[in-house]
Amino acid sequence: MTDKYDASGSPEGQSEPGSDGLVLANKLGITSVEEVENYEYDALLVLENTLFDEFEFDKKITTKDLCDWHKRWLGDLYKWAGNYRSVNMSKNDFQFAVAHQVQRLMDDFDDEVLSVLTPCNTMNQTQLIQALAKVHVEFILIHPFRDGNGRLGRLIMTVMALQAGQPVLDFTYIEENKEEYILAIHAGMGMNYGHMETVVTNVLKSSRD
Repeated sequence: MTDKYDASGSPEGQSEPGSDGLVLANKLGITSVEEVENYEYDALLVLENTLFDEFEFDKKITTKDLCDWHKRWLGDLYKWAGNYRSVNMSKNDFQFAVAHQVQRLMDDFDDEVLSVLTPCNTMNQTQLIQALAKVHVEFILIHPFRDGNGRLGRLIMTVMALQAGQPVLDFTYIEENKEEYILAIHAGMGMNYGHMETVVTNVLKSSRD
């Protein structure tokens, strides 16, 4: 697709024949950008509906959970779903974590971030905002999967918010303030989560309104 991250030279970067290089190679032979986007959107809704019903909200979220969610979401479409990427990826000249470091970084993310900041069921508002900001920034900077990281990152935030008794999150604020969001992600490179905390605060506010 036109907005897919660069991952040239790898099977994970191959496009579906007949798609003019706009659609990732997939199990269903989909060649239309609109069709594949609709498939991914509908499949994510299915995952969210089942996950919100079955997930134990006093349970720690783990990287194993994230791989499982990713595979359940995209496994019928992409053969690499649920597995960490094996290619380097960048977007708009911003380089995400190099591929050979992803496993180690996700292990650290599991041990030092997720296991510390989840579950969120005993957090107050300030603690929740700080937890959501740090988890989201660190996950996006690693960008562990070939596709779907942003949407999976939002799903993680929503599960964490539900653990804390908040409503399902409305991310319209991020959609309408993409530059602010991107700057907040970049600030996280220096472990500065304050900008993302501001974004999260606005997301929570709009979700309650």
